[in-house]
Amino acid sequence: MRMRPTLSWTPAGDLPPGTTDLRPVADALKAGGVLVLSGAGISTESGIPDYRGEGGSLSRHTPMTYQDFTADARARRRYWARSHLGWRTFGRARPNAGHRAVAAFGRRGLLSGVITQNVDGLHQAAGSDGVVELHGSLDRVVCLSCGAFSPRRELARRLEEANPDFAPVAAGINPDGDADLTDEQVGDFRVVPCAVCGGVLKPDVVFFGENVPPPRVEQCRALVREAASLLVLGSSLTVMSGLRFVRQAAEAGKPVLIVNRDPTRGDRHALTRVAVPLGTALTTVAARLGVPVPVPVPVDDSGPDSRPVMPPTP
Repeated sequence: MRMRPTLSWTPAGDLPPGTTDLRPVADALKAGGVLVLSGAGISTESGIPDYRGEGGSLSRHTPMTYQDFTADARARRRYWARSHLGWRTFGRARPNAGHRAVAAFGRRGLLSGVITQNVDGLHQAAGSDGVVELHGSLDRVVCLSCGAFSPRRELARRLEEANPDFAPVAAGINPDGDADLTDEQVGDFRVVPCAVCGGVLKPDVVFFGENVPPPRVEQCRALVREAASLLVLGSSLTVMSGLRFVRQAAEAGKPVLIVNRDPTRGDRHALTRVAVPLGTALTTVAARLGVPVPVPVPVDDSGPDSRPVMPPTP
């Protein structure tokens, strides 16, 4: 499946309005078998901006495409300079109440699975198991020549050694971990090759214009088939790779519920769209269902890969 490089979507005037009524979401979770599909909006309360909401990164930033990355060494240098700087902040992001609530629902057996369009790893850091990362993860790197995988922290160390004086101030951080830098700030940033074969390294994420691996797509389709309902959290569903699962669920007669502040491309397929901030919405639902949402235990955040430790849930 190829991700369409769709960067914008204009809502039609006949879309149903959003609501603040959380009862349908609570009822679906109480019944169990809920499949969660999350997008960038669930991570905004962790300090990671979304793409398309108010102040979203697309107003100032065009994401890297697979075609540009593979064809142009200058584009790769620009990408890795921006991504290396962004990783220092992105890698320290903490799960918020929304991530913790999803993990709590999972531990209570209310979910059939979690699919995320995000590449930040925050669902797993909050304690969710078996998360399907539709678009990959920034904490892994893959060689386009030999296929070897390596940890992002290892690449970060190598890039630090190759660019010891690289310390520009970014204008902002984007949902893909890319920092906003000018060409002057990128300067002569040095990109390092694969340590195994000397090939081109790429983050293990699906760029715009790139194929989502077919087995991963089929895994997600199977989860939709097995679910009792689909709960979309913080996604505009502009990109077809996520919207197709909403359409699949709706066509199968499964309830689709969306929690997102703004209208989405999937609203016409949904039973309801709740326009309430995700952290507030999910913790409110958790309280109604008697599901405790743990508070994270503080940890040292001096390292780029540090994450909070979630205490066990009774």
